[in-house]
Amino acid sequence: MEARAIARYVRVSPQKARLVVDLIRGKDVEEALTILSLCRKSASRILTKVVKSAVANAENTKNLDPDRLYIKKAYVDQGPMMKRIRPRAMGRANVIKRRTSHITVILDEKG
Repeated sequence: MEARAIARYVRVSPQKARLVVDLIRGKDVEEALTILSLCRKSASRILTKVVKSAVANAENTKNLDPDRLYIKKAYVDQGPMMKRIRPRAMGRANVIKRRTSHITVILDEKG
């Protein structure tokens, strides 16, 4: 039995979020939450919410034991980009891409 949680359209770059997701993949939930609380990246705060949401989903809908959960899969997909225009010299313009992410965390019970 797997439990999942997805955070969509999160205003953090997927490249930056993947750095944090790589730290917790395959770890126990308690260990992962400890790592995230000590991590200084901005994506760690968002990822903490997603992991806690997945634990709540596992506990309430799938009737899994929260003490035996581990992070089976965790990945970040790119969401839509918000495009902004920045004026430059001599009438030109640059496009600024504000990237968004879809963060997915899948939990499972240990054997």
